[in-house]
Amino acid sequence: MEIVHVYQKKRREFGKQCVFSDRKAKDMVDIQPDENMKKDYIFKNPCEVAIQCAKEFSEHEVNTETKEYADSGMNHSEGGWPKDVDHNEVEQVLRYRKKAEKDDKFAPAILALADTMESFIKQNNAIDIYEEYFPQESESASMDAPNAQLLNVFRDPNDPVRSISSLSWYPDGGRKLAAAYSVLEFQKAPSNTSYNSYIWDLENPNAPDLALTPSSPIVSIRYNPKDVHILLGGLYNGQVAIWDTRRGSRPTETSPVEQSHRDPVYAAEFLASKTGTEFFTTSTDGIVKWWDTRKLAEPIEQLDLGVTGQSLGGVSLDFESTMPTRYMIGTEQGVVINGNKKAKTPEEKLSQTYTAHHGPVYALKRNPFFPKYFLTVGDWTSRVWCEDVRESAIMWSKYYPCYLTCGGWSLSRPAVAFTGRADGCVDIWDFLFKQTEPVLSVQVSNTSSVTAVACEGNGSLLACGCSDGSISLLEMNHSLAQPIQNEKPLMSALFERELSREKVLASRMRELALKERIKSSKPAAENENVHVDDEEDPIAEAEENFWASVDPEKWSEMKAARMSMAAATDNDEDE
Repeated sequence: MEIVHVYQKKRREFGKQCVFSDRKAKDMVDIQPDENMKKDYIFKNPCEVAIQCAKEFSEHEVNTETKEYADSGMNHSEGGWPKDVDHNEVEQVLRYRKKAEKDDKFAPAILALADTMESFIKQNNAIDIYEEYFPQESESASMDAPNAQLLNVFRDPNDPVRSISSLSWYPDGGRKLAAAYSVLEFQKAPSNTSYNSYIWDLENPNAPDLALTPSSPIVSIRYNPKDVHILLGGLYNGQVAIWDTRRGSRPTETSPVEQSHRDPVYAAEFLASKTGTEFFTTSTDGIVKWWDTRKLAEPIEQLDLGVTGQSLGGVSLDFESTMPTRYMIGTEQGVVINGNKKAKTPEEKLSQTYTAHHGPVYALKRNPFFPKYFLTVGDWTSRVWCEDVRESAIMWSKYYPCYLTCGGWSLSRPAVAFTGRADGCVDIWDFLFKQTEPVLSVQVSNTSSVTAVACEGNGSLLACGCSDGSISLLEMNHSLAQPIQNEKPLMSALFERELSREKVLASRMRELALKERIKSSKPAAENENVHVDDEEDPIAEAEENFWASVDPEKWSEMKAARMSMAAATDNDEDE
């Protein structure tokens, strides 16, 4: 339907018709110059005028309103029953089923659904969608290039920000992460610095899941592996505190000041006790204390770190549940102590020592698959040691231009380790692939140092804490998280080969030192007549064993070349 509206008007009311034509210019107004106004101006020659031939833009900022989300769930057990039928009562259920089966519409409904059900059954019988055609993963699938992706960043909600001093994963599934925030520089913390530390939920990085409110900043924090609601915290003033996340943010138990450490509690670890309530702590005051969470009024036992007449301060701890009587302590003097809790005297308890680094041992971790081997991080290097060799490490990194601050092993792969550097970089090592340099380096921060790293139980997530209060969550790909075929025996062979080499070198050094002592103890006249016949060179024997196991063909070629060179030398001497 077309709508038309007609306007009617007489022609004489339109007015005169406008007719335009060209004509010469005509002066309408002629304004003469005013000599009086000329005095108000200055003649400028030349005259410069800047013109910008571009559009002008204006900048506006808009902060959208933040939406707060709440998690809610529903537990649906069983439904579809009438209100008068309790599905937990067997008799009521059977009675209702018999009543439904006697209904006239029951049989036609079943017959109508039979054709559809038969079609689905035939499809399931024809193709098994859950069948694994390649049950054993091919080696090419696990040879992807090592890669780590940044998933999220958790930032300190307080101002001024504080450094991350310790990290601990939630024992059951790794859904949460506990972080200790503190300023460890003596008297460098501002007066308005917060004492709170936080528990973060990985699915909600905008706000902490729970705030821990201590009486002093938390330096070290650990989850109880047997009770996921219990947390252990070592405080800056030397006290230890216990939190129960079900009771709020305040600690449930705190040790008295007179029974606590005199320096910050830099390390705390739970023990593998039957009750799951025992733990031990250390500090730079040179004391190791054993505690029970049920009675923090006084420690169960304490031990002074006095080795060879020197008092050492502890900065790191390690405890392996498969070795309940053994523990390891890293000191600020660079010495690693392998302790035995069952020994009787203090000297026997601290019998094994390793001169590991030139400065404090910031990280000390046993390999979870080979507890005899442990990783130390300090000064400018990271090193892998064996309990059987105390003279030297079996593997070590190069000397970096910056300090190494933290480290640890992967919990899913025995060959993978992590180290953090003061320049904000995290190095990921795969010792089966390279022993002298990391396979991947990730720059997690450009302005701060990495102060703590913690690997999640499945080995796919790595939390990296920085000195600016941020926690970077890295997700590693399949090649770094999942163990490769025969990785454990290959890593065992690698450790044994390096251990054998170090034992040979250590025995050779002891032999040379013994010869020097014998030579210096005898008179000069006897030394001229004394000639010690060397037996087979152990270094040459170790080299032969190494090449025979790695590349026998290359060793045969090298051996033949050496023999021909020696024969040519003998012929030249005969001539």
